[in-house]
Amino acid sequence: MKKVTVYTDGACSGNPGPGGWGALLMYGTAKKELSGFEVGTTNNRMELTAAIEALSALKEPCEVELYTDSAYLCNAFLQRWLQSWQKNGWKKADKKPVENRDLWERLLELTARHSVKFHKVKGHADNEYNNRCDKLATGEIKKHAQG
Repeated sequence: MKKVTVYTDGACSGNPGPGGWGALLMYGTAKKELSGFEVGTTNNRMELTAAIEALSALKEPCEVELYTDSAYLCNAFLQRWLQSWQKNGWKKADKKPVENRDLWERLLELTARHSVKFHKVKGHADNEYNNRCDKLATGEIKKHAQG
């Protein structure tokens, strides 16, 4: 199985508001950048979308090391929130519906296809790849704001 390193980030101007996402995929010496924009969204939706788009871009099952500054994304997998939510009929501990269920379900499909390890990185710090994804995400918002 190919080993791929992925960095992702999402950004929002206002929350909700216009949002952007960025992803960087690295395999050997090859690098691929992806980014996108949504008109009315949230920061969390953009974080999840970045991971979905990155994993969707892989053409075959891969071993993925996914780095994100989103505690929301990381903890859902690392602290088994997703298993609890599914077991409880997509309800959180407070019995309220889980936000972004559509994106979580898509992520579950993709993480079933690939072997994915999630890693939390400090945002806006000295990680060049995380910083690049942030630039891709915020760049999408700026590009669309200018019309």
